[in-house]
Parts: sequence; C-alpha cells; structure tokens
Amino acid sequence: MRGWCLSLRSAAACSSGVFVVAAVIVPGIVAPHAVASPGAPASASMPGSLSAVVTGTAGRRGIGGLAARAAGGLARPDGGTVRWETEGLTRAALGVAYVVNSVSGTVTPISTATNQPGKAIKTGRFPSAAAITPDAKTVYVANGGSNTVTPIRTATNTAGQAIKVGAGPFAIAITPNGKTVYTANNGTDTVTPIRTATNRAGRAIKVGTAPDAIAITPDGTTAYIANFISGTVTPIATATNTARKAIKTGGMRGPAFIAITPDGTTAYVANSGAGTVIPIHIATNTAGRAIKVGPNPAFIAITPDGKTAYVANSLGDTVTPIRTATNRAGRSIKVGIDPEAIAITPDGKTAYVVNVDGTVSPIQTATNTVGPAITVGSSPGAIAITPDGRTAYVANSSSGSVTPIKIITNTAGRAIKVGSGPVAIAITP
Repeated sequence: MRGWCLSLRSAAACSSGVFVVAAVIVPGIVAPHAVASPGAPASASMPGSLSAVVTGTAGRRGIGGLAARAAGGLARPDGGTVRWETEGLTRAALGVAYVVNSVSGTVTPISTATNQPGKAIKTGRFPSAAAITPDAKTVYVANGGSNTVTPIRTATNTAGQAIKVGAGPFAIAITPNGKTVYTANNGTDTVTPIRTATNRAGRAIKVGTAPDAIAITPDGTTAYIANFISGTVTPIATATNTARKAIKTGGMRGPAFIAITPDGTTAYVANSGAGTVIPIHIATNTAGRAIKVGPNPAFIAITPDGKTAYVANSLGDTVTPIRTATNRAGRSIKVGIDPEAIAITPDGKTAYVVNVDGTVSPIQTATNTVGPAITVGSSPGAIAITPDGRTAYVANSSSGSVTPIKIITNTAGRAIKVGSGPVAIAITP
C-alpha cells in the first residue's frame, strides 16, 4: 500500500496510525496480509472449496450446509437470537458480519439480512484481524496492541476472557476442524496455538522474523507462515505444532501474503519488495520459479475452481491474473489507485478489488475485464462476501463505516456506521 507501515514489529503502531490493513477475512481465517486457504475454508478453514477471500463455500448456497436444526443459535446484532430450526431459512437470514474496528478497540456485528449494526463488542487494544470457527459459534479477534486474542461467543455477542499470546499478533487462522487457532506474533517472531475447546494458549512456536501472514492447507495438516523480514515461509505441522525447515522466497523481499489453492497442492506467496509471487509445492515444501507481477503485490485471491490467482499490486494500481496450471502471469488489469484487497464471489464469476482511492473495481473473471468502479467510503481496505453471494461488505477505514454492495447490480447501498478504523470483516459461515 502507498506509504504503508513498515514498522511491522509493532502492529499497534501501524493500527494507531489508521493504516489501511488489507484484510479480507473469511470464516476460519485470517487477517491483515495474511491469508487463506482458498479451498479450505477459508482463508482456510472450512469445509468446501472457496477462494482465499471468499466468505463462503462455493457451490453451497441457500440452506445447503447450513446445519439447520443445530442446537443453539446465533445472536442477532439487536440482542435477540436466531434459532437454527427452520430449514426454509436462507443462510443470509442467519448471517452476521463482524467488523473489526482497530482504533476504537471494538467489533461491530451487522445483520446481513437487514444491514443493521448491533452494539459494539469491546476487545483489546488495536485489534487487527478476526477468524470465525467453522461451526460459527466463536469469533476470535487478534489484538495487536494488547498482545491478546479475544473470543466472542456469537450466541450472545459477548466477549470472553482475553487469551495472552505473543507480542503484536498480526494475523489469525483456524484449522478446518475448528480445534486450533493460530496467531502470528509479529513482535516476538513466534506463532501461538490456541485450543478452542479450552481457549488456552499452547507453547509459542519459533518461526522467522516478523511473521505477518498465515494460510492453512485444506486438509488442516500444515500452517504456512510468511516471515516478512526473513524473506521465508515456515511450515508448521499442526498435529505436533512443530516448525519445519523454512522455505526461502527470495531474500529479504517481504513475503506479505499467502493463498493456497483449493486442491491443496500449491501455496502462492506475494513478495511485496520484489514484485513477484512465489509458488510453493506443498507436497515437497519447495519453492518454484518466481512469477513477475506488478510493484508491491499486497494480496492474492484464488478462484473457487483453483484455475486463476488474482494478485493486487498496490503500487502499480493493477491486478495480475496467474494461471495456476502453468504459473504464468497474464496481462495486468488496470483498477483504481492502490488496490489492497480482493474478494471473489462463490460462483467465481466476479473478483471485487478494493482500492484505497475509495472505489471497488469489479473484474469479470471469464474475460478479465473491469466494470465501472463502485464508489464506497474513505480509505477502504477490507472486503468480505456473504456465503450466498448476494452482498459484498467493504470496510472504510477513514470513514468509520461499512458499505454493502449488491452483487447482482454492482450498486453500493447506504453506508453502515461502525467503530473507528474498521480494518477487517468476518462473516459467519
């Protein structure tokens, strides 16, 4: 991003300056500059095939996979509870978008059925990322300024006791089985595993210098950590929480983002300083030949079918499509100024690119052509799409608002007021 915070040792410092953090958060994963395992839920962590920036499982719409009649319920932002007892309800009727407000230290729940915000939920200082468990029962929020993770119970929208982790938790991800949360602690060069059954942190895992992104494979066996200063990616075996040999990605060139293909064969790493993307063969943990993209690649999203990876080049005002079958880059697509995040619809037809100039560029994936820019709020930096593919929500960092976009018409709705400095969005699966 233009003028983005290089003080990655202090997530709080970056957040306090209201720097736009590119964070498309999907159920089960991640956070700013982090992310996701597109085919695994989520940003890697939910069953099914989806893009690293898509907040739902491709091919499962309406009541499909909704777990209707599940025990318990989901809190409405107005304080009531929606019970999962009627199979005729759509997922949109039950959905809640959780918006992370970095400056105000809160999370605002928004009903995706009504676009009405609920009462803000207090978290720690300078929260920067959020992830939702696959069963939609808990939202985990990484607080970069207080070195903690706040669990939020979705049934009541109440925060639980803060969980102590390392300094500057900058990214967060949840395994597909929902049993473990991982935080990348930028200030202590560690990753902290948290057992969701007990909300207790395990022993910190040593990785490279300044970890700032996490992606978990669709089968949940490996978590990949991008180390910004070291210029490496550290694979962690989730069964034992042990770090394997670091994978070189081209020297100290700032690996800042990771996305994994839905079939779990390849991890794509954005090297912001080198203007390249490195493919990592997951079976062997070896890096392939660098793919040249635009200047300062900041985000990667992969289509649900796994055929194309879209790379946002924040200093080039472009998006580069990469064919995963050949690892060759296509012609760059011109978008708005400073693209920072991308979300792809569950049907894979449209990639929405968030530009810091206050616009969103819709790209038709079949032709890689851009439609008319959609005006949103000031300094947008995060986007998430509902599982039914009807609405995209854009977090406007400087406006303190979220803009809903109706996907069928590509029109922006009325801005929804949230807290100060919204930087991330997670939508219930």
